[in-house]
Amino acid sequence: MVKFNRFTLDNGLRVIVHEDHTTPMAVLNILYDVGARDENPEQTGFAHLFEHLMFGGSVNIPSYDEPLQRVGGENNAFTSNDITNYYITLPSANIETAFWLESDRMLSLAFSKKSLEVQRNVVIEEFKQRYLNQPYGDVWLKLRPMIYKKHPYQWATIGKEIKHIEDAKIEDVKAFFKKHYNPQNAVMVVGGDVSLEQVKQLSAKWFGPIPAGEKYHRNLPQEPEQHDERRLTVTAKVPLNDVYIAFQMGDRLDKSYYVAELLSDILSRGNSSRLYRSLVKEKQIFSEVHAYMTGSLDKGIFVFEGKPLENISTEAAEAAIWEELETIKTIEIPADELTKVKNKTESTMIFSEMSLLDKAMNLASFELLGDADLLNKETAKYLEVTTEQIKELANKLFRKDNSSTLIYLAEKVA
Repeated sequence: MVKFNRFTLDNGLRVIVHEDHTTPMAVLNILYDVGARDENPEQTGFAHLFEHLMFGGSVNIPSYDEPLQRVGGENNAFTSNDITNYYITLPSANIETAFWLESDRMLSLAFSKKSLEVQRNVVIEEFKQRYLNQPYGDVWLKLRPMIYKKHPYQWATIGKEIKHIEDAKIEDVKAFFKKHYNPQNAVMVVGGDVSLEQVKQLSAKWFGPIPAGEKYHRNLPQEPEQHDERRLTVTAKVPLNDVYIAFQMGDRLDKSYYVAELLSDILSRGNSSRLYRSLVKEKQIFSEVHAYMTGSLDKGIFVFEGKPLENISTEAAEAAIWEELETIKTIEIPADELTKVKNKTESTMIFSEMSLLDKAMNLASFELLGDADLLNKETAKYLEVTTEQIKELANKLFRKDNSSTLIYLAEKVA
């Protein structure tokens, strides 16, 4: 049970306070309700570019890291298709430094041409290294547009293409900031050795004066149900052939989310999971095989990925995955198999409550979903899942006409 208090400033900033006096540390986490899905299709990669720009200094604080390091703090950030999240951990005695830094960049990020140039080059380099020049690095650049035909999840957080980052102009960047990075589009969680009164006072002092900004109303095209089998085969400089089979699934607030999560665990969590036991150990078809899901706020993806052994064709490998899926669709799983993955999930949840930063991020995420207290109801939702629901969802998701298959063939060296 994670205890917390919450209040909202006049400018719309939602603040959650989690007191934990067993640690001398504190964390300040700010989640902005903006991700790659909020970008203009002709200007993608902006949310991720911003994550970098936010470390380029603000008007009053030219170097973000220096003052933080002086007080023993650390910081980082990440962007997804749904959110942008910034966090600072530091000794709680120095918590005001975190308020000062975060409020200043929310209010007055430094939009210098130099900062944009530096961060643009960093992002372009990342695009090349991680996505274009790395084996299988472009998988999401290929898979997303196969699965999503309407919804902006069709591009990855890095963006559709390097050109969008190269062409980013300072006025476009400023407009994107003004639209999304304001108090009413953010959730702030302060956790650790702090008190509610102290956080109220510091929030009013540092964030209170920031103008609320215009309210952003998200109106995204929703992805229609898939009713056709989609396929793509590419030959690339990769060490081994690779098979991806992806299925559309419900969104994060759909009741089936918890069923899907346990279904992926039954198939792929650990060495006693079905895919590992059957396809790696017994039949020796794959060197590795995984099942996982994206957990997106809008319609998500359930993915299978496996690298067949050298003597196995991709056709045989693909057929072997479908065989496993047919089994789980037709034969109800034994109750003890479901209990085992539920126990693992429960221990993972308990473990995540031990880390101050994890708790802060989770509280922010659930507040974005509608209520931070959903975090405390999460475990119960997994424990309620039945074997019938697993079979029912497997039948709903794992259909040929709901599948997008991407095959990587390793280039043969002559």
